[in-house]
Amino acid sequence: MKHYYLLFTTMLFLSCSPNIEIVDKPVIFDEEREALTLQYLSERYGIDNGTTEITPKMVVLHWTSIPTLENTFKAFEKSTITSSRPDIKSSGNLNVSSQFVVDQDGTIYRLMPETKMARHVIGLNHCAIGIENVGGTKDTPLTDAQLKSNIKLVNYLASKYDIEYVIGHYEYTNFVDHELWLEKDDNYRTEKIDPGKEFVTNVRNGVKNLNLKPVPQK
Repeated sequence: MKHYYLLFTTMLFLSCSPNIEIVDKPVIFDEEREALTLQYLSERYGIDNGTTEITPKMVVLHWTSIPTLENTFKAFEKSTITSSRPDIKSSGNLNVSSQFVVDQDGTIYRLMPETKMARHVIGLNHCAIGIENVGGTKDTPLTDAQLKSNIKLVNYLASKYDIEYVIGHYEYTNFVDHELWLEKDDNYRTEKIDPGKEFVTNVRNGVKNLNLKPVPQK
């Protein structure tokens, strides 16, 4: 089993490194996805400003529970959500997606423009950039290479945007009643555990230089 333990000195080195390589691998963002994104923003958040652009305030870390990049991309590529997601399909036809995906070898892929809204976290999509990590299954745990790339990517994003928080997907409900929380349906929640507390803690240790805000406590 692969482990993602790193010495703090290694994390500190990575967090200070300005070099990052990003491969563009765009999902479909056609007129249909644009319209569905606008609809989602309106219906879920009450945002009707005519744009799918977001103002990033946080980075949300995920795992895909899908063991390969190819199948992860297929899951996100199309504009409309499939019938395989009945837990969230009733809350909008916009497909799930994320601005970034990190493969098991640490390669960073940009699936969407960084400030286009992606559907990856309930209540916070309007201000959140998502980083999906391929894997998270028993046979494909997250790797050292993914940890290093997440640290680099968070630092890169914080250098461009006013990022205040880095959270694990499992922490999203801590923001209910926070000023950033805009979900209008009190019953629209899903239980998440990704990408694991240890992975998130290690990423946060690697970006201590950013002095990010702590996640609100329930």
